[in-house]
Amino acid sequence: MVMSVAEHAATGPGAAAFGPDRQRGWANVLDFGALGDGSATCTAALQRAIDQCGEAGGGTVLVPAGRYLTGTLWMRSHVNLHLDSGATLVGNGDVSAFPLWTSPWEGPGVKPMHAALIAGEAVRNVSITGRGTLDGGGASWWDLFRQKKLEHVRPNLVRLVDCRDVLIDGVFMTNSPFWTLNPTACDNVTISKVTIRNPSDSPNTDGINPDSCSNVHISDCHVDVGDDCVTIKSGTEEDGRATLRACENLTITNCTMLHGHGGVVMGSEMSGGVRNIAISNCVFSGTDRGIRLKSRRGRGSSIEDLRVDNIVMDDVLCPMSINLFYECGAEGSSRVTDQSAHAVDDGTPRFRRLRFSNILARRVKYAAGYVLGLPEMFVEDVAFDNISVYLDTENTKGGAPVMAPNIPDMCRAGIYLRNARNIKLRRIDVVDQLGPAVSITNCQDIGIGDLYAKRDGNAAIVEMDGKEVGDRNPGR
Repeated sequence: MVMSVAEHAATGPGAAAFGPDRQRGWANVLDFGALGDGSATCTAALQRAIDQCGEAGGGTVLVPAGRYLTGTLWMRSHVNLHLDSGATLVGNGDVSAFPLWTSPWEGPGVKPMHAALIAGEAVRNVSITGRGTLDGGGASWWDLFRQKKLEHVRPNLVRLVDCRDVLIDGVFMTNSPFWTLNPTACDNVTISKVTIRNPSDSPNTDGINPDSCSNVHISDCHVDVGDDCVTIKSGTEEDGRATLRACENLTITNCTMLHGHGGVVMGSEMSGGVRNIAISNCVFSGTDRGIRLKSRRGRGSSIEDLRVDNIVMDDVLCPMSINLFYECGAEGSSRVTDQSAHAVDDGTPRFRRLRFSNILARRVKYAAGYVLGLPEMFVEDVAFDNISVYLDTENTKGGAPVMAPNIPDMCRAGIYLRNARNIKLRRIDVVDQLGPAVSITNCQDIGIGDLYAKRDGNAAIVEMDGKEVGDRNPGR
């Protein structure tokens, strides 16, 4: 049975007194019957505290130290859910405790998914704070997923839809069944000092996924997950949403990101557009790719006006990956894989006005960078400035720097540009590459200045359409 947020509230337990702390704006969940003994399910008591706090005009719901088993909890406007140090909300592992949820904003065609551990829709001025823990109890969900025993998408740890003025601060999040933190169609979202840690082999446990949101601030977070660390999305034309909204005006700063498939990823679901993104002062370690932009024919819209600055990467496969031929999930589709030019239409995606500067990447495995546009829609207006990439001399294993058709495996390759226009490379170091430092195919208006690289045998430093370009080594 699929229920709306309003129906969940209406069927909840009756009202309860707020307890002795209510006059000070605090509602202690212990006063509502919650038991932090790690064995009793406390969903009803916790929800009563949140509901009554919201009905009273707002305040703080205090979760003291203890371990509280729970199913889905629904946030209310003007409520701060505060997890004290030593407090843990744990998903109880009961599939029925996470009801199926559809949001009116997403439209009538959307497929229901299990509601998150902490969920909210169309609420305002909400926050989740404190030094406590949200534990999704993901292991049981991952097992059901691997055994193909689930009919619907697993729950997120936190999912807020169509909300405004959201703060998530200081909380430790772990063992998410699916994506961890997923604000969707929200405005003015601040995520700070959050630690997210999911096992490296846990399926689809992305860290922070803003989807179709505006004015998002992510700072001082540590993300170590089994999929992408931060992913910026804006839906696809096939989602059945009432409307497609851009994901715009995002800042990501002072974060560390480990072991994910990508450090910061944009797409491939970007049909509403992704624009005005600033990423700075971050460290990526052990992520498959660093900054990764991906889309394909049929997705439409654009990723534009991106600035990436002051980033350190270590032990990555490819530091910068820009791919308009993304084929994951569309293998065998001739529309996606065809290498010839197609007519430009509303489904043609576009990447433009992208800036990358002051990036240092060490122990890079596959390629120093890869830019792959469509023959009918070049990636355009991209600048790389003060970029130093050190290929891993101990790596002998090749692989695909981008998930695209007809891309050969690479090992310690340089920077590859294909189907691109107005690309500037300035103050670039490519160290210990095999083959050309820069390889250019079917591109226009490429500027290279102040490039340093060592020649690999007789290979060209810069190669354009299979031919050597420029001096033996422009150097510095």
